[in-house]
Amino acid sequence: MQIQFSDGTHYERFMGSWSQSAGGIFLDWLEPQARVSWLDVGCGSGAFSSLILDRCAPASLLGIDPSEAQLAFARSRDLGPAATFKRGDAMKIELPDQSVDIAVAALVLHFMPDPALGVREMARVVRPGGIVACYTWDLEGGGFPYEAMNRAARDCDFEVPVPPHPEAGDADEMKRLWMQAGLSNIEGREIRITQGFRDFDEFWATAILSPRLGAAIGSMSPQELLRFEEAARRHVPDPPLIHARANAIKGTV
Repeated sequence: MQIQFSDGTHYERFMGSWSQSAGGIFLDWLEPQARVSWLDVGCGSGAFSSLILDRCAPASLLGIDPSEAQLAFARSRDLGPAATFKRGDAMKIELPDQSVDIAVAALVLHFMPDPALGVREMARVVRPGGIVACYTWDLEGGGFPYEAMNRAARDCDFEVPVPPHPEAGDADEMKRLWMQAGLSNIEGREIRITQGFRDFDEFWATAILSPRLGAAIGSMSPQELLRFEEAARRHVPDPPLIHARANAIKGTV
């Protein structure tokens, strides 16, 4: 089962607030200069792009993503003349060498078909002295915000699709990728965030908007879905105060 992000509105509800919470910490740590050019690889619904525009005063921002539905949602944010959103492939970024100052990928690295190639492409389009950076959920370490749903699926022996490269969220693997791309001044950090939900029903209604879970739920019988929901209740605290963890990395060209 493939994971497809084809609904910008659902993705925004499911992941937008998590992306912005983690993204704010990430940008404070990045300490970027103002009035420089940015590339947001895998910009999706534009949640992180909007944060860059709000907090970093970029001269320009180009967001690329393979999903036209996600890009349509990003454009609907009306983020101003500095922002442009185009369909693009992280494996072959359609920009000249050394053409932007900062390239970032927010919650994207583990979805890239080839993370090593993706990082090299980001480094290729960044000018000497510029920054290549990302933050990604620590999936293998249990840092995903909806990890309770993954645990419930395992309890029920349900197959839930996983990103192509969950290991790309590991701090050591990220450092290896950045070194392999020839980047220097490499630094990493952990990002921890917490988000509350009104009750289990709100958590459940949000979590099942996940394209990963949607693919699994769509194949369940009513009885299996009820069993899955009951298993999820056992893994979600009451009240639902959910903790998540991401790893971040940055380096210079």
